[in-house]
Amino acid sequence: MNVLEVKGYGLDYATPTGFVRALDSIDLAIARGEVLGLVGESGSGKTSLAWAIMRHLPPRAREQGSISLAGQSLMTATESEIAAIRGRRIGMVFQDPSTSLNPTLTLGQQLAEVLARHRGLTRRQAWAEGEAMMARVGLKQPAAMMRRYPHEASGGEKQRVVIASAFACQPECILFDEPTTALDVVTARQILDLFAELQAETAVASLYISHDLALVSRVADHVAVLHRGRLVEQGEVDAVFDAPRDDYTRRLLAAVPRPDHRLMTGKPAAGAEPLVEVERLSVHYGRTPFLSALAGRRTAQVAGNREVSLSVQPGEILGIVGESGSGKSTLARALTGLNRFEGAVRFGGRRIAGRRDMDRGYRRDVQIVFQHPDSSLNPRQRVREILSRPLTLYGGEARIETLLEQVRLPAAYAERFPHQLSGGEKQRVAIARAFASRPRLVICDEITSSLDVSVQAAVVELLVDLQRRNGTAYLFITHDLNLVRQLAHRIAVMYRGELVELLDIDDLSTTGPRHPYTRKLLDAVPPPREYKS
Repeated sequence: MNVLEVKGYGLDYATPTGFVRALDSIDLAIARGEVLGLVGESGSGKTSLAWAIMRHLPPRAREQGSISLAGQSLMTATESEIAAIRGRRIGMVFQDPSTSLNPTLTLGQQLAEVLARHRGLTRRQAWAEGEAMMARVGLKQPAAMMRRYPHEASGGEKQRVVIASAFACQPECILFDEPTTALDVVTARQILDLFAELQAETAVASLYISHDLALVSRVADHVAVLHRGRLVEQGEVDAVFDAPRDDYTRRLLAAVPRPDHRLMTGKPAAGAEPLVEVERLSVHYGRTPFLSALAGRRTAQVAGNREVSLSVQPGEILGIVGESGSGKSTLARALTGLNRFEGAVRFGGRRIAGRRDMDRGYRRDVQIVFQHPDSSLNPRQRVREILSRPLTLYGGEARIETLLEQVRLPAAYAERFPHQLSGGEKQRVAIARAFASRPRLVICDEITSSLDVSVQAAVVELLVDLQRRNGTAYLFITHDLNLVRQLAHRIAVMYRGELVELLDIDDLSTTGPRHPYTRKLLDAVPPPREYKS
């Protein structure tokens, strides 16, 4: 008997212009102990299906078909019945653990509350069981972790707590909605290993939603491919990924980064003067408040970067990799004046000792594109206003329409607001803004991490095209080693604020990395699968 069964399911959302179909004729089933991977682009309906299963849809939703859990209809269940089912019989692990944990309660209080409510444990029993679950999911010092608040835990630690909460009540089914997207590659590998262990122990039926096809091929038994609300293909993972039948599945697989499919050919000009030279750069966080300083009390500082030295040649793409907290973004913020730093930066032969030396010419030549365009684009400005600002500041001669054309967006998008664009389109606007001043160096800080695989491929192709046309150098910060091996000329490896290895991309496949942490990073990356065309 199947644990979760979806038959002929359809979902429409009401809009001012009528109903819009989000899901159409969905049929899928998950047996006990089975993992079904659900893949597809952003907007394909993956998360809508998860919310439908959890019975957490808005009043404007209209449904057809059926969804059942161990033979019980979820669509006809009452609100009180659903409240009893959620958490106890069916659980969910979300993409960002920060949004699924209450910041005002300790981690222990939140885990104990779930256990007390759904398993009927006393307060003391729930606390003891919660501590045991903390230990089971690999958290060190579980007793101390129970007393911490979410902001006192790392992203990986918070996701382990969420997983502990999902498994604590021994549910029949768990939905995982992009549970590792917000995590670095090493932490993601640890979370996947934990998931595999718990899955084997509990034989829970799991629906694993992701846009990372290599990851799904590692964790799932079967896979279903969703495209514009319809299932276009499903079957065993090996059968679907090795020999896909549907054109859309083939396009998804073709978009997966493959280290052996190099996008950049050749190397920067040998013997040329470096464009950027970073000399023993250090960044420290934590300032002593004025009154504390008067009283002679000093605040301990935390090192974000420790004496980092590297160089970037004109036209070079230097990839910077490392886990969360390794200092990648700290270095990027120092180079753009957002972080105070010690040491020095030479740009075009000129010494930059601090933010005061970063004049208009430097800011014109050094641009940054951030990870989340939603937070870097002004929601109150149209695209035309967003792009016109750098042209006004730096005297660029390009027209708005030309900038949009360069990033392959229609000229009509100039009149749109950011909320009227998709994630990939917003990132293209951010890239257009960075290139408006015709910079010599563009820092890309995890700019593809929140994009699905096909949109990521399109953005990377755009970056390569702009680099070839403009000769721009990139600092490309990412945790996707398959992508950076496809794109970069060299790789810099960061670990706990230090640069531990700097090597040519070709050395990875010949001499190999020297530092054990680099090898650890490479071992954590799911290898891309080849498929028969």
